[in-house]
Amino acid sequence: MIRIMKMGEVAPEEIFARAVPETDVSAAVREIIAEVRSRGDAALLEYTERFDKVKLDSLAVSQEEMQEALDGADPEFLRVLHRSAENIRYFHEAQKRTSFVLTPAPGVTMGQRVIPVDRAGLYVPGGTAPLSSTVLMDAIPARIAGVPEVVMVTPPGKDGKVHPSVLCAAHVAGVDRIFKVGGAQAIAALAYGTESVPRVDKIVGPGNVFVAEAKRQVYGQVSIDMIAGPSEILVVADGASDPRHVAADLLSQAEHDKLASAVLVTDSDALAQAVRDELERQLPLLEREDIARVSIDRNGKIIVTDDLKKAVEVANEIAPEHLELCVEQPFDWLNEVRHAGSVFMGRNCPEALGDYLAGPNHTLPTSGTARFASPLSVDDFVKKMQFTYFTREALGDVAQDVARFARAEGLTAHARSAVIRTEEDA
Repeated sequence: MIRIMKMGEVAPEEIFARAVPETDVSAAVREIIAEVRSRGDAALLEYTERFDKVKLDSLAVSQEEMQEALDGADPEFLRVLHRSAENIRYFHEAQKRTSFVLTPAPGVTMGQRVIPVDRAGLYVPGGTAPLSSTVLMDAIPARIAGVPEVVMVTPPGKDGKVHPSVLCAAHVAGVDRIFKVGGAQAIAALAYGTESVPRVDKIVGPGNVFVAEAKRQVYGQVSIDMIAGPSEILVVADGASDPRHVAADLLSQAEHDKLASAVLVTDSDALAQAVRDELERQLPLLEREDIARVSIDRNGKIIVTDDLKKAVEVANEIAPEHLELCVEQPFDWLNEVRHAGSVFMGRNCPEALGDYLAGPNHTLPTSGTARFASPLSVDDFVKKMQFTYFTREALGDVAQDVARFARAEGLTAHARSAVIRTEEDA
C-alpha cells in the first residue's frame, strides 16, 4: 500500500526512487561494444541468438515484412497513428530554427547555418510493451529537422519479427531502414557501423540498463539524447480533485516498470486518503498489476503539504519527468514551475495524453536532469555552424585590437596573423 506522509518526513532527494542500480554492467557492455566493432554483423547475430533467443538470417526488416504488418493492421489503429503523427508534426514544426546572416559593419558579414545531422539512429525497446508511440516521437522531429536518413533498431520477437504495430508506426513516421537488433549491441552498431547497420551521428531513444550504459560509453563517438532512468510522475492536486482520476494517473506510470516512481503531493488530507483507497481498488483491474503493485508499494508516496505553494516548491526541487497540475487554475501556477520535463495542466489532461496524442514530445529528462535538460526536440537533430567574413579594409579597422588582445594572452603568433595582412601591399 502506498505511504502517506507529511511534508518534511521524507527528504526531497528521497521522494523519487533514483538510487544508482547496484548491478554494474559497464564491463559487460564494454565487451559487447568491442565485439561489435571488431566482428560486425557476426557479433550482432550471435548476441541476438543469445539474448533474444532467435536465430536470424538477416538483420534488416524487409519490405515484405513491412507490407505484411500494414496489411494486417487494424484500420482504426492506423487512423490513430496518423492522427498522433499529425499532432506531433504540428507541435514540432514550431521548433524549427532558421539560419541567419548579419552585417554589423561595412565589409563584415557573419552568421550561423543550421544543418541537420547526416543520419539519425532510433532505439526502440522490445520487452512486454511495443512502444509504437516512441517511434513517432523520435522519428518525426528528425524528419522535421531535415535529417536525410533515419535508421531504427529494435529487438526481434521470438518469431524473428518486429512487432507489427512498431513497423506500422515506423512507416507512418518515415523511418528509412529498420534492423532487428537490440541491447548494447544495437547501440554499438549505430555508433560504429557494421556490414548491415550504418553508422549514425545521433542516437535517441530509451532502453534498459545495458542500453543506457552503452549510450554512455559511445558518447563522444556519436551524440546521444540522454541517459534515461525509470519513469516518474509527480501529481500536484488540490482537495477538489477527483481521487479516481489522480489514482489512475499515478498507475499510468507505475505500470511501466517496477522501478518507476508515482508520487502525489497535495494540500488535502482527505484527498490523500481517498487516493490511497482508489489505488487499492484500481490495482486489481490492471493487466500489469504485478508491475504496478511493486512500483506503488516500493516507490509510491503521498505527501501532504500545508498549501499548494509548498507543493510546487517540491516539484521544483525534485524536477520530475512528468508533472501534473491537477488544480482549479493551473495557469496561475505554470510560471512558478521551473524544473519539469513536461507539465500537464488542469483536471482533464492526464499524462497519457502526452504519451500518445497531444503532440509535445514524450521523450523526457528523468532522474532530476530536468534541472538542466530538455525534452527531445528538433534541436536534437541539428547542429549549428558559424561563418565570418571581413574585407581587407574591415580587418584593418580591428587588427590592432585583435593584436592587443592576443598579446595580453601571450599569443604573439595570433597577433601577427591579424596585423600582417594590414602591413602587406594591397
